[in-house]
Amino acid sequence: MAILHVKGVGKNFAGLRALNDVNLSVEEGGVHAIIGPNGAGKSTLLNCFVGRLTPDSGSVTFAGRSLIGLSPHEINQAGVARVFQTPEIFPELNLLDNVIIPALARRDGAFAVNGWSRADQQHELRDRALHMLEDVELADKRHLQAGNLSRGDKRRLELAMCLVQDPLLLLLDEPTAGMSRADTNSTIDLLQRIGGGKVTKIIIEHDMHVVFSLADRISVLAQGTVIAEGEPEAIRGDPRVQEAYLGGAHL
Repeated sequence: MAILHVKGVGKNFAGLRALNDVNLSVEEGGVHAIIGPNGAGKSTLLNCFVGRLTPDSGSVTFAGRSLIGLSPHEINQAGVARVFQTPEIFPELNLLDNVIIPALARRDGAFAVNGWSRADQQHELRDRALHMLEDVELADKRHLQAGNLSRGDKRRLELAMCLVQDPLLLLLDEPTAGMSRADTNSTIDLLQRIGGGKVTKIIIEHDMHVVFSLADRISVLAQGTVIAEGEPEAIRGDPRVQEAYLGGAHL
């Protein structure tokens, strides 16, 4: 069953057609990759999912609810979490506090200073945050300052910050960008493990090793239009995809 429906989505910027009649469905519990060359419209489409942009046409429906016109906070509260290209963390705080903050926001609807005081005294929030750090293998670093982490560990921390919110849909925008091959492989292993079938994942990624390691289904964007969609092996052999993405070279 599809958890996200995108129908006829279009977006213009000063006369430039960034998205053109985009249609796709994302199956619940799966991993759906969105790939394409630079400028294809991938990040624009993702921003339409999270309320940072409003489509000029079409609809975006998540779990039976329209996302058009909702704020990013309202979409987050509905069960959508996002991992950014550059990890968004609180660099001056330790890892445990980084995870407590979104846990509190998910519980109370918004972060407030007086909420932080309450959360600091509530063992259930700290226990939950610690459990998330254990899931991403950072529990032993929980008292370290987050800004001092490696890029790979910052990504793990950001994943914990997302997962503590109990999302139904996790959006990952180039989750391995800038990583070494070792960190990339470690992140692939982590993404294969976390969430199980309870968290649907959408991944935007240029690294085809990552895409074919993780995705159940792939949509290919080119010039703002979906030119192909299907299972990984079908996409790998599609000549339209090879031409649009790699100038005819095989994926």
